[in-house]
Amino acid sequence: MTVGFTLVCVDHSNEAPGGDVSAVAALDEPTRRRLYDHVARQSGPVGRDDAAQALGLARQTAAFHLDRLAAEGLLEVVYERRSGRSGPGAGRPAKLYRRSGKQISVTLPERRYELAGRLLAQAVEESDATGEAVREVLHRKATELGAQLGERETAGVTDLLERHGFEPRLDGEAIVLGNCPFHVLAREHTETVCGMNLHLLRGVLSTLGEEGWEARLMPSPGHCCVRLLPVA
Repeated sequence: MTVGFTLVCVDHSNEAPGGDVSAVAALDEPTRRRLYDHVARQSGPVGRDDAAQALGLARQTAAFHLDRLAAEGLLEVVYERRSGRSGPGAGRPAKLYRRSGKQISVTLPERRYELAGRLLAQAVEESDATGEAVREVLHRKATELGAQLGERETAGVTDLLERHGFEPRLDGEAIVLGNCPFHVLAREHTETVCGMNLHLLRGVLSTLGEEGWEARLMPSPGHCCVRLLPVA
């Protein structure tokens, strides 16, 4: 199942996926969704009174739902004087709402196609500029990204893998990855995407201090193509 809401495309790759689920749940309420759609269609920020009048709602109801949308990051709050005047006597700025720059994408099982697309685009662009083979650049970029993820991790490798949708679990002495975040791409472009994934996870291990594990390509049905095995 895929539920997607594309607002304004910005990078929120460091956000926890649970935040997107909460935002989608907020839009499941009919009145709240109508308010969101109304604000999104306007060319400028919308006030509570205007939104309530446009949708035939009580002002208190509109204010409640607008604030909930803002709390979920779906709307941004700005303050403006609607009279156009400034200085003493101009009155208090009005609380207004506009669509935020947050992008939401929720997939079950979790997928990370944007991450794969970014790595592939970087590899093609750098290959065009330097003449280096695209796959070599892709592997290097994936390793660098994995290292960056590992540097930011404060727990361990299984926590990082869980947070990024790999669904790690022990299988004997190995760590098996029950989900591939790049599933469709890996199925159609197996060698390219699985190689990228392998180097991504090798980069993770390189900076996590997890010398006891190594990432290997070991494809099997129903699992990610990479497994983590204890170093002999």
